Amino acid sequence: MYNRRKFIKVSAAGASVAALSTQSIAKNLADSTPVINKPIVISTWDFGIVANREAWKTLVKGGRAIDAIEAGLQIPEADLNNHTVGRAGYPDRDGHVSLDSCIMDEFGNCGSVAAMEYIAHPVSVARRVMEKTPHVMLVGEGATQFAIEQGFKKEVLLTPESEKAWKEWLVKHEYKPIMNIENAKGLPGNQYNHDTIGMLAMDAHGNLSGACTTSGMAFKMRGRVGDSPIIGAGLYVDNEVGGATSTGVGEEVIRNVGSFLVVELMRQGLSPENACKEAVHRIIKKKPDTAKDIQVGFLALNKKGEYGAYAIQKGFSYGVCDGNKQDLLVKGKSFY
Repeated sequence: MYNRRKFIKVSAAGASVAALSTQSIAKNLADSTPVINKPIVISTWDFGIVANREAWKTLVKGGRAIDAIEAGLQIPEADLNNHTVGRAGYPDRDGHVSLDSCIMDEFGNCGSVAAMEYIAHPVSVARRVMEKTPHVMLVGEGATQFAIEQGFKKEVLLTPESEKAWKEWLVKHEYKPIMNIENAKGLPGNQYNHDTIGMLAMDAHGNLSGACTTSGMAFKMRGRVGDSPIIGAGLYVDNEVGGATSTGVGEEVIRNVGSFLVVELMRQGLSPENACKEAVHRIIKKKPDTAKDIQVGFLALNKKGEYGAYAIQKGFSYGVCDGNKQDLLVKGKSFY
């Protein structure tokens, strides 16, 4: 007869075995888990190197990823030789310099500005939108007004060099973008660009943040907004999974909600590079003829500190800064 005393004895033995099995499984999982690479900051294009170095100053001291990213992106925004980001960006076809940016922290908070004029640091204004308003995005005159109210300096952003390039463009009034403008410096017509800088970071506490900032397509239609300030398109961060950012022709990124897609693919188990690759393939699949003549690239960082990128065309580069090396430049893989 299977009495109560025997049942308790067997149950206790079974519980002991189960506990040992659980401990064994936990140990095996711990042994197989890769060492997390933190802190780390990555960003798109060659000018991401100097931006990463500035961000690293905060990360190496144990600071938050969001603070590191804001500080890092202010460097290219202030660079008068950078005509794709910030105060020296090329204007729209009517001669107005308008800037876009978005930012996202480890808690899922986000802020954005689009088509903002007269303010040199859109990434910082985007952060103020995130922290000081109940909104996610402010645009145009409203964004500028908010920035001034927050103490940002109003100034003319059209530099003599940018104005000269714009007047030269007006002669033919053509728009023929050169892909990978970072690799085309010095070439005739290199003002025709569509590059930006996106940055992702994980701090010493394992928390992720990201931001994106740009002056948009040179000589774009007035009021045009690309993917850079759009949460889910130009940038997306999920602190449980990872983050992603994009560069290139924003319209194609928006149509595919690109950065959100990359993060969701990482959630399903894909590596950062493979997630970026799948996102690129979806763009190509939808518009194969268009994709031959444009550039779109994705850059991703997961919760383990692993990173990767993939682009439509060759030439996409990104900077990596971690405890091993602060100025690593990586050439991303591509479809073509």
